[in-house]
Amino acid sequence: MTTTARARTQHEDDRVRVTRWDFDSGQSTGRHVHAYDYVVVPVTDGRTHVITPDGAVTVSELRAGESYARPAGGEHEVVNAGTAPLAFVEIELK
Repeated sequence: MTTTARARTQHEDDRVRVTRWDFDSGQSTGRHVHAYDYVVVPVTDGRTHVITPDGAVTVSELRAGESYARPAGGEHEVVNAGTAPLAFVEIELK
C-alpha cells in the first residue's frame, strides 16, 4: 500500500526529527524501514494494524499520551484500523 496518511515534519536538527502523522480511517504510512530508534506519542486514541513484510498483522490499541519506543531497523506499514481519525507524533533519535 502507498502512503495515504499525512506526515508533517514539525522539527528536525542533527539529533532528532519530529513528525506528526494524521490518518483517516483506512489510511496508511506505506511500507517503510526505520533508520533510527524512535518514540511514538499518540495524540488520539485509536487502533492500528501493523503489517510486516511477511504479511503478519499486529493489532495495536493506542491511547492518547501513552508513548512507546522501538529500535531502528523495523520494517512495516501502519494502517488506521479504526473508524475515527488517528494522529500520533513520531520522534526519531538520530
